[in-house]
Amino acid sequence: MKIAIAQINCTVGDLAGNVTRILDFVARARAQSAEIVITPELALCGYPPEDLLLRDDFYLDCDAALARLAAGAQDVTLVVGHPQQADGKRYNAASVIQGGRVVATYRKHALPNYTVFDEQRYFDSGSDPCVFTVSGVTFGINICEDTWGEQGPSSARPGADRDGDGALSGSARAPLAAREAGAQVLLVLNASPYHLRKQETRHDVIRRRVAETGMPVIYANLVGGQDELVFDGASFVLDRAGVLTHQLPMFEEALDIVILDGGDPRPGAIVPAASVEAEVYSALCLGVRDYVRKNGFPGVLLGLSGGIDSAVTLAIAADAIGPSKVHAVMMPSQYTADISQIDAREEAEQLGVRYSEIAIKPVVDVFTAALADEFKGLALDTTEENIQARVRGTLLMALSNKTGAIVVTTGNKSEMGTGYATLYGDMAGGFAVLKDISKMLVYRLANYRNTLSPVIPQRVITRAPSAELRPNQTDQDSLPPYEVLDAIMEAYVEHNRSPQEIEAAGYARKDVERVVQLLRISEYKRRQSPVGIRITPRGFGKDWRYPITNKYRHRFD
Repeated sequence: MKIAIAQINCTVGDLAGNVTRILDFVARARAQSAEIVITPELALCGYPPEDLLLRDDFYLDCDAALARLAAGAQDVTLVVGHPQQADGKRYNAASVIQGGRVVATYRKHALPNYTVFDEQRYFDSGSDPCVFTVSGVTFGINICEDTWGEQGPSSARPGADRDGDGALSGSARAPLAAREAGAQVLLVLNASPYHLRKQETRHDVIRRRVAETGMPVIYANLVGGQDELVFDGASFVLDRAGVLTHQLPMFEEALDIVILDGGDPRPGAIVPAASVEAEVYSALCLGVRDYVRKNGFPGVLLGLSGGIDSAVTLAIAADAIGPSKVHAVMMPSQYTADISQIDAREEAEQLGVRYSEIAIKPVVDVFTAALADEFKGLALDTTEENIQARVRGTLLMALSNKTGAIVVTTGNKSEMGTGYATLYGDMAGGFAVLKDISKMLVYRLANYRNTLSPVIPQRVITRAPSAELRPNQTDQDSLPPYEVLDAIMEAYVEHNRSPQEIEAAGYARKDVERVVQLLRISEYKRRQSPVGIRITPRGFGKDWRYPITNKYRHRFD
């Protein structure tokens, strides 16, 4: 028998569009003689719906959409994820549709409440297994976290290593319950967001479930961008020996047919793993493409400085939505080096985007004159630098208002972590492409992109980074070397290491103290920064919840 994995890109709240998309995949699967089609978690409404799930009318509309979907899905068994409200409770559910009607419904048992997940805020837990039989084979259903194992307060805490690679310890009860109910094959619906090395973790976790239950697993994962989250797809199948038999592509929609032979999947297509740089670059492109497309923006605007961050951001934007929808604006000041303008023009020309230059000195001079009496007798400092950045932000936002295009910011995670950015200046915009990309990874992405085609001049990669807001300025004037800064920040932010642990790992105390201090005092800035794409186990978004008003200080002794 044939089972189709529908790795689809759903949009949160677009019930009609999601029904149409699912039915399109059902038709394609039926054309290949598939008897069962499995979709991702909450495919009907998109994931995560967040506080839409607190509205009664949302559930009523989802019920109506489910009925329309059932009526359109004839001659195939469809397993679809959707929210369900019943008997005063709310569930993350998956229903089995046969003959145009719902014949069984599974309710998710394990509700994740760590990192970016808040399912205990919205849902009640189910407790019963759900099995159904097609052509003599009995299938069980699980939803995502059900297969990840038992959770405790320590193993599920944000930022924890969770067995070192993201996996939760212990056995998962839901898969065992499905087997005890008679399941021979486990179907798992997922909305598992991407971060670095996530796929290795998924394979490891699901192999444990296979070993515990003796059942092959068909794992269907969501694909697409939703605000800061990117879902990578990468659906896969493991046979009852834990051998990978199918591996779908990352970051794109796909339909794959799994042939069961004696209850075990035959070997199928396995898409090879990509490099880290290729994965991250694809994740960023998908995140930008879907944010722009799903929110209806006609294009993208960004400030192009001639530096590495804006160069990488420009390449991602052009690759994501097409160069005709990208407008790069160079805004030189008296401190902008000639080579910065030359390199910016070359980048825009290589990528084929629209390019403009607007000198900011006349505008800055007006601001300076207006403030002259207030600043009389006061020394020059970062105030004058920030005026330049804010003039640039104002110009970009004016262009955005006039054209409808969204401004994408170009700051990276290292800058967001340390506050090396200007509120209402280079932080002004609607979407932060590199918000979770460390400075050293930015360089790796630049080199990777140039292997596809040379669009970033080599000296942009090799020259010392600078904000160019005063003469002879470089980032390293006020920050530790980026390789040091990034390592300390990763240990502190992503792994919750204490300053003592970071120092013991070989980093100078003065650098650790400096980075941790900057992280702490910059929280008020980060809270006002645009949403940005998450690609690490912990970014400065949904899974970073530090108080702005905070007197806690780490001890070093």
